[in-house]
Amino acid sequence: MLEFLKNLLGFGPKVDLATLIKAGAKIVDVRTPAEYQQGHVKGSLNLPLQTLPNNLSKLKKEDIIITCCASGMRSGAAKRLLKSYGFQHVHNGGTWKSLE
Repeated sequence: MLEFLKNLLGFGPKVDLATLIKAGAKIVDVRTPAEYQQGHVKGSLNLPLQTLPNNLSKLKKEDIIITCCASGMRSGAAKRLLKSYGFQHVHNGGTWKSLE
C-alpha cells in the first residue's frame, strides 16, 4: 500500500539526482513566481504547475527533467502531468532546497 501511495504521489524509486543534474538535467520549479523569487535552485526554470500545460514548448521530450516545489506535492503532480504528455525522463526532486 505504501509503495502504491508513493508512486501515486510521484515518489517512485530513488534515483541519483545529483548525477542527473551534473549530466545536464533540467530543473523545473513548479512553484508560483512569488515563491520562486524568494529562493530557487540556480539555473532552474520556473514553470508554475497551473501554467505547465501551456508552457510545454519550453521543454523537450527527450530532456531529463527534475521537478521541484516547496514540499514535493506539486512536483509530483508536475511529474505525472509531464509523463501524460509523453515526457519519458521525469523525476520528482521533491523540495527545491533538497536540490541546492
